[in-house]
Amino acid sequence: MLSDNIKTGVERAPNRSLLYALGYTEEEIRRPLIGVVTSFNEIVPGHMNLDKIAEAVKAGVRAAGGTPVLFPAIAVCDGIAMGHIGMKYSLVTRDLIADSTEAMAIAHQFDGLVMIPNCDKNVPGLLMAAARINVPTILCSGGPMLAGRLKDGRRTCLSHMFEAVGAYHAGTLDEAGVRDYEENACPTCGSCSGMYTANSMNCLAEAIGMALPGNGTIPAAYSARLRLAKHAGMKIMELVEKNIRPRDIMTEAAFHNAETVDMALGCSTNTMLHLPAIAHEAGVTISLDAANAISAKTPNLCHLAPAGDTFMEDLDLAGGVAAVMKELSKKNLLDLSVMTVTGKPLAETVNAAENRNEEIIRPVERPYSENGGIAVLKGNLAERGCVVKQSAVAPAMMQHEGPARVFDSEEEAIAAIYAKKINPGDVVVIRYEGPKGGPGMREMLNPTSAICGMGLGESVALITDGRFSGATRGASIGHVSPEAAAGGTIAFVEEGDRIRINIPACEITLLVSDEELARRKAAWVCPEPKVKTGYLARYAKLVSSADEGAILQ
Repeated sequence: MLSDNIKTGVERAPNRSLLYALGYTEEEIRRPLIGVVTSFNEIVPGHMNLDKIAEAVKAGVRAAGGTPVLFPAIAVCDGIAMGHIGMKYSLVTRDLIADSTEAMAIAHQFDGLVMIPNCDKNVPGLLMAAARINVPTILCSGGPMLAGRLKDGRRTCLSHMFEAVGAYHAGTLDEAGVRDYEENACPTCGSCSGMYTANSMNCLAEAIGMALPGNGTIPAAYSARLRLAKHAGMKIMELVEKNIRPRDIMTEAAFHNAETVDMALGCSTNTMLHLPAIAHEAGVTISLDAANAISAKTPNLCHLAPAGDTFMEDLDLAGGVAAVMKELSKKNLLDLSVMTVTGKPLAETVNAAENRNEEIIRPVERPYSENGGIAVLKGNLAERGCVVKQSAVAPAMMQHEGPARVFDSEEEAIAAIYAKKINPGDVVVIRYEGPKGGPGMREMLNPTSAICGMGLGESVALITDGRFSGATRGASIGHVSPEAAAGGTIAFVEEGDRIRINIPACEITLLVSDEELARRKAAWVCPEPKVKTGYLARYAKLVSSADEGAILQ
C-alpha cells in the first residue's frame, strides 16, 4: 500500500505515533487509508449538505474494510460572488483546489481518494487533482437542487431570478414579483437546478467515467444521494484493490465521450474551459477546434433550463446521464469499451439504462437539433475561437449583424443596460474581463440576464473575452481568444463598428478593414492591470488563454 510509506517499519514509528494521536487504532492503521476530500462549508448552498455526504462516504469506506480520513477543499458560490469583485476569485479557485488537494494527498500518502465537490470550480479542480495525483479515485458530488415554485405554481430556478431583476428595471415586474422569485427560486440545498456549470460538470464526471451512475442527477435532498455516497465509499476499496487509477479511466476516448455527452445535454459553455484543463493534467490534449466536429455529428437531446423549462430532477426521473448515453450509443457516437469507476466498461452502465421520458431525453431520431449544444466561432474578432451555447439561442439570433456597443468592464455594461441605453440590434462588447485582463475571467450572468429580462434576448447579442454562467441564455458569446489584455482584436473594436455573427457557419466577423485594424493595433496601449497584488496578480502572470482552458503555465 502507498500508505506503508507513513506507517510500516520501525523507521515510521514517529509517523504512527501521530496517527495514534488522532485516535486511530492499530487495526485502523493497518487498513488502506482513504482520503475523503470534502468541499463542505456554510456559504455555498450546493455544499451545505456535503457533511452528510462525507459521513455516508466514510461509512461506505469502513464497510468495505478501509479507514476514511477527512480533509477539506475550498469552494466559492458563483451566484453570491456574481456582479462584484468576488467573481474574479471564482475561476482561479479551480487551481487552488487542485494544488491544495495534490499537497494533502501526496504529503499523507493516501491509498485512494473519494472527492466530494458540487459546484462550478470544485468538480473540475478535484478532477484535475485526481489526474495529477493518479491514485485510485472516485468522485461523489452533493447533487442538484430541486426546482423552485412561485406562488402561482410555476416552476422556477436561479436563471429566472437573475432575469427577474432585468424585468424589474424594464418596468415589467414589480418589487413583489422580484420578492416572489427571491424567496422561491432556490428552495433546497444542492447545485442550482438547471443545466448550469456545476450540474454540467457533475454529469460529465459520469460520462468521463470518474463517477457512479446517478452522480450528475440524483437530487441533493433525496436519500438516494446518501446511498450513492455509501456505494462510492465501498467502490473506492475495489478500485484500490484492482489498482484502477484516474489515468486508466481519463483517456483520450473518455474525453471524447464526455465532449459528445456535453453536446447532447446542452451543457454550460464553461465545459470548454474545464475539459481541456482536466485533460491537460491527464496528459491528453483537447483542441477547441474539435468541438464543432463533434457537434456536427451529435444531436442535442435535452433542453434543460436555461434552454428550456425542465430541470435536473426531471432528467433524473427520465433515466439520467446513462439514458442520454444509451440514446447516443444508437448512433455509435460513444466508445463503450472505456473503463469507469464501476470497475467495468462503460457498456455495462449504458446497456442497463432506460430512457423513461422521451420528451425530457429526446430519442436520437427526434432531437431538438441535429447539432450539439455548443458551437465554437472563429473569425477576425476571435482568431483562436470563442464559444456560444447555441442550444439556448433564439432562432432569430442565430445570424445577426449590428453596431458594437463597447465597454471595458462588466460594471460599465450593466449600468448602460439598466439605463436603457442598449437598443434592439446592438452587439454589446465587454472586454478586459479575460483570464489575464479580469483577472480571473468573470462570468457575465448579470448583463446577459438583464438583456433577456428587459425583453432584448431576441434582438441583442453580447460578446466578451470573459465567460458566462451556465444559467446564461441568448446570443451570448464568450471566451473570445486572444483576449483584449493580450492584444486580441476585441481590444481594437470601436463604438459603432459593425459585427456579423453567423452561428450555423461558426463565424464571427468585425466588419473593419485589415488596414484599419493594423492602424488601431499600432496605436493601442494595454491598460494598467486591474489588480497588482496578491493571488490574482500572480494568477494573471501565469494563466494561459481561454482557448487552452485557462490553465496555469
